[in-house]
Amino acid sequence: MARAQGARAQLALAFETTYGTAPASGYVKMPFATASLGAEQPLLASELLGYGRDPVEPIKDALTADGNVVVPLDAEAYGYWLKGAFGAPTTTEGTGDFEHVFTSGSWNLPSFSVEVGMPEVPSFAMYSGCMVDSFSWSMARSGLLTSTVEIVAQGEDLATSSQAGTPSTLALKRFGHFNGSVKRDGVDIGNIISAELNYQNNLDRVETIRADGKIEGADASIAAMTGSIGVRFADTTLLNQAIGGNSCALTFGYELPTGETLTVSVPRVFLPRPRREISGPQGVQVTFDWQAAQQSDGSPMVTVTLENAVETY
Repeated sequence: MARAQGARAQLALAFETTYGTAPASGYVKMPFATASLGAEQPLLASELLGYGRDPVEPIKDALTADGNVVVPLDAEAYGYWLKGAFGAPTTTEGTGDFEHVFTSGSWNLPSFSVEVGMPEVPSFAMYSGCMVDSFSWSMARSGLLTSTVEIVAQGEDLATSSQAGTPSTLALKRFGHFNGSVKRDGVDIGNIISAELNYQNNLDRVETIRADGKIEGADASIAAMTGSIGVRFADTTLLNQAIGGNSCALTFGYELPTGETLTVSVPRVFLPRPRREISGPQGVQVTFDWQAAQQSDGSPMVTVTLENAVETY
């Protein structure tokens, strides 16, 4: 008897025309490192008396389908997760590539279906009505660069064969920490040690009463763009901004030698006044946990630009 192994697992994604209805075709094979996306339904222990010391059978509680997928930050496949988080991009054709611009602020986010397959069992779980609740990643000097995508799904349907057909494949062009940069008001930030980005849609589950136990949908609430930057304390530029309550523009970018780029622009960022601890003889580091806001004229809080060879998302 075959046993499931993560090395043979498959993940395919397709955007839906109707929320909660898995498409019959159009799936794309997605690279991933780990996946906790799944459905669970706990049991409620019986409270009834009069049947002796041994309890009667439990009953099923509400069904919950959600989880996260850890994916590489790459030049092609990551655009599908960005579309789930922000909506369809504005795409323009350049010289030999395409520029996809994703912006925050949309009230209507697309839903998609994800099939997680373990062919050796065989077991194929189709999660329909998926929506991106948040995505995040950390920037550092070394290590593997991955992003965690939190997903809220409507439900799970199990099958012994794939319902995704033959998914199309994308070229894996992965960004690394070596390709990254962080800028403040267009100028590289000196002495930066680390950075974190976290975008949240703050989805509100519509938990109506249904015979199938699934949710009715997930509505986008007030979004949030937050993160942190860790720096060696060498000047007071960031500290003075925090004390003064002023904003700045932060830009997080990656560029591959082959020309693919990913740029996250946050035009209006506010910094808190941080604690400056001296923990020993080594260098003093300061962490600023920043928060973003919409621009003064109501323009988007965050813009993500992805340049690659993909014609459309």
